[in-house]
Amino acid sequence: MSRNRASDWLKQAENDMLWANDTLRAGHYAQACFVAQQVCEKALKALAYLRGYDLVKSHSLLEISRALNAPEDITDRARRLDLYYISTRYPDAFPSGAPYEFFTSDQAEDAVRLSRGILDFAGSFFNER
Repeated sequence: MSRNRASDWLKQAENDMLWANDTLRAGHYAQACFVAQQVCEKALKALAYLRGYDLVKSHSLLEISRALNAPEDITDRARRLDLYYISTRYPDAFPSGAPYEFFTSDQAEDAVRLSRGILDFAGSFFNER
């Protein structure tokens, strides 16, 4: 992956942030949590590509943020948002029930807020150029 694609990843993360907010307002809390995780995955990958990484195969925000030597508050956000990668989408993540039945507005609001912080962190490196 070349550095010139890094801004494409960041732009997609920014656009996905709009999607996360729309989904939250629509009351789809599991989906808002998942999209918030995706915002951060794309934002952190954008930063990795900006820094010259050739490929980032992980979907774990925690792993990516650690590889980037991100500050502790970013890795903490990443750790919390990683919980939404699978559990928000797959019924076998819980003993019974559909994922959307388990997530609350508070969780979704928190996820979107956490993702905004990671997006802003990653974006700040692009503004320096």
